Amino acid sequence: MQVVSNVDADGPRLELGSYTLDEGAAAYLNGNRLFQWHAVVVGSTGSGKSVTTARLLDQIAALPLANAILFDIHGEYGTLQGDEFRHLRIAGPADLDQGRGLADGVLYLPYWLLGYEAMVSLFVDRTDQNAPNQAMVMSSCITASKRAFLEAGAHADILANFTVDSPVPFDIDSVLNDLVRLDTERVPGAKAGTDKAGDFNGKLSRLIARFEAKRADRRLGFLFQPHAECMKMDWLVQMAHCLVGGRTDQADGRGGIKIIDFSEVPSDILPLMVSLLARLIFNIAQWTLADRRHPVALFCDEAHLYIPEHSKRDSVDDISVGIFERIAKEGRKYGVGLVVISQRPAEVNRTVLSQCNNVIAMRLTNVDDQAVIRRLLPDSLGGFGDLLPVLDIGEALVVGDASLLPSRVRVAEPRFWPNSATVEFWTRWAQGPSNIDTASSNLCLETAERAVGCAAFPVANPVKKKLGGNCYIMAENFDAFIASAPSPSREIIAENSNYERSSFWGARQAERTPYPCS
Repeated sequence: MQVVSNVDADGPRLELGSYTLDEGAAAYLNGNRLFQWHAVVVGSTGSGKSVTTARLLDQIAALPLANAILFDIHGEYGTLQGDEFRHLRIAGPADLDQGRGLADGVLYLPYWLLGYEAMVSLFVDRTDQNAPNQAMVMSSCITASKRAFLEAGAHADILANFTVDSPVPFDIDSVLNDLVRLDTERVPGAKAGTDKAGDFNGKLSRLIARFEAKRADRRLGFLFQPHAECMKMDWLVQMAHCLVGGRTDQADGRGGIKIIDFSEVPSDILPLMVSLLARLIFNIAQWTLADRRHPVALFCDEAHLYIPEHSKRDSVDDISVGIFERIAKEGRKYGVGLVVISQRPAEVNRTVLSQCNNVIAMRLTNVDDQAVIRRLLPDSLGGFGDLLPVLDIGEALVVGDASLLPSRVRVAEPRFWPNSATVEFWTRWAQGPSNIDTASSNLCLETAERAVGCAAFPVANPVKKKLGGNCYIMAENFDAFIASAPSPSREIIAENSNYERSSFWGARQAERTPYPCS
């Protein structure tokens, strides 16, 4: 294996780890081919997918013009720190009243970024007999509201060519008012002095009800209650620059690798939100001149949640699948690469998987998942798939254009471990009391608590420290708080982080008023 490891004519080298047959020989992948032809990283839970992903990001981070985006579905990768990384998170309910924006690492995805099909999937019930009318009227009202915004802002260049799908801010209240007006409209009747129901009278009630319910849902505040900065035309330019620009393109020279935390996004709308960002990134690459494109790799963690094999027609899943299928088929031409990461490859869309010419397969015990990976292997390597259920933790079968030879590789440790370690059940059970009261309180809050770093302390300032029950006092040092807290429900890694997930109420910095004691 040393001979294979020392071959240096196979293009730019990405060191994944070492060969199982010879741990002294480094296992390299061709960095160009890995992302040009897309890749898939699969393995059962606990097999080492997250660590492998962190290792890949480590290698990318070493490049001066690195450009990658990780969709972090569970908030596992907040531990990856340094100038190479920029952490963003989708705004949660606790952020709506705090005035935090893009400069604070809080990302809103305002409703006006949604296309027509996405709007319809959110607000229109396809089983309603008035669904076609509702979709048509909603489209007309949104177009009129966008036109009014452009006219008021004197955006004549955009006004001449915009459509209902154009990312133009608009007043959602005016749209709702128009819908209510049409739903209650009375028009002159055939006889003088009489009136009758308008064309849409009573036909938009369910649409309006869904509209109002979603707007009032604070879990969807990142969508329907955006920060004031999001309602300006230049915000989209700033957001796109933050996401797609490389490290040297950023004002602070940081963040070639962007890690976007989706952990507070409700699961029913998750596919729509992830695909919204993916579509935006792909469209930017598509409309950039070929000689000015800066390639970007999209790491799709837990891909089975938003690129499913089975989806209902016109659902949020269907819209998401369509977007990622297009990226998988056409992304190579525009410098957009995909890395699909999943523990259930059998539940990931087959079209997307078929376009991934590089496979990093860790231990898989499910026969359906094994069958999917075997179909991705060349016919001459059919027996290679028999190793899938017996691989050790951290071992992977690597096959594809980026690998000189099909290999069994032991993935090297990354600089920063993701927060996805397997919980030691027996050890935890043998230790002190649990945090059921705190966990129940967090469930009622329905939001992750945050700690904000400052110059004096690596993380929290201020922090509330628990006295008893649900009573807290202010503590100046989050590290001291963590050290004094009994049996945290999940390990907290707070070093040098702008925002870190906490299982405690203590990291809330909204107000300094104490919580009631119970």
